[in-house]
Amino acid sequence: MIEFKEISKQYNHNTAVDDVSFKIPSHQFCVLIGPSGCGKTTTLRTVNKLVIPSGGKVLIDDRDIDDFPLTELRRKIGYVIQTIGLFPHMTVEKNISVVPRLLKWSREKIRRRVSEMLELVGLNPDQYSKKSASELSGGEAQRVGVARALAGDPPILLMDEPFGAVDPINREVLQESFMRIQRELKKTIVFVTHDMDEALKMADIVAVMQQGRLIQFDTPLNILSQPKNAFVKSFFGNDRVLKRLAMMNALDYIIDKESGSALRYTVEKEETFSLKDALTRLLEEQTETIRVKDVRSGKTGLITLEMIKQFAVDDDSG
Repeated sequence: MIEFKEISKQYNHNTAVDDVSFKIPSHQFCVLIGPSGCGKTTTLRTVNKLVIPSGGKVLIDDRDIDDFPLTELRRKIGYVIQTIGLFPHMTVEKNISVVPRLLKWSREKIRRRVSEMLELVGLNPDQYSKKSASELSGGEAQRVGVARALAGDPPILLMDEPFGAVDPINREVLQESFMRIQRELKKTIVFVTHDMDEALKMADIVAVMQQGRLIQFDTPLNILSQPKNAFVKSFFGNDRVLKRLAMMNALDYIIDKESGSALRYTVEKEETFSLKDALTRLLEEQTETIRVKDVRSGKTGLITLEMIKQFAVDDDSG
């Protein structure tokens, strides 16, 4: 668990972070989001002491980070940034093995770990291990950056707009790849972005910041359905209803009863099918009811336009 307790940071007479407190449970993916200059990166960097707070403290598993020797602290924490920071004169293998070498792992253990990490991020070890970092594309370099951050098996991962410099197609691929990695490894992740779609897609919990303050700390679905104030509502846009439907698995809401409706849609094993997808299907087929079958569970039932309308009612509170 990571806990921020009344964290503040001043630079001269300017306040970058103002009395921020929240807890990130272990193995959760927390996204810090907000406009440029809202304090999200400053907050993230207090965890590995790249920023020393002017007030307050950060705790890891109830232990003040000031109680850790700096080297020990940073070896517990992987760090990935937008500019990646690979050593261009080193091979991919040597870049990934930086922390394992500092930890004095054996040569064979390091070699195995490099191969494991490359496979984890979707790069062939035989093809990439001996490549120079300078030969990599932007998307490949970001993957190697993630592999390097994970190589020492740290329990915590800090990621500061890691996919921000990547083109939209590769960015989506990297997001999907990293979500798969998180499902496998279950790290505690603090992730900074200004992209609301990225935050909603990837986060277990979201910290919305404005002018150095924490405005709302909640699940993506709750932030969309119950924005705390006008700023949060405006920040996540007028299409919050569609975003909310896109996050709701239609298979959790199908009506399990017999009907004369023919089977219109089969959800395959690896396929996601949201209420937004269901709404699209209903509108395309100009019908008010579709029968859906989930191949994984064998469950069959109905999704109706009326049911989706109930979930699509916008909450104007705040």
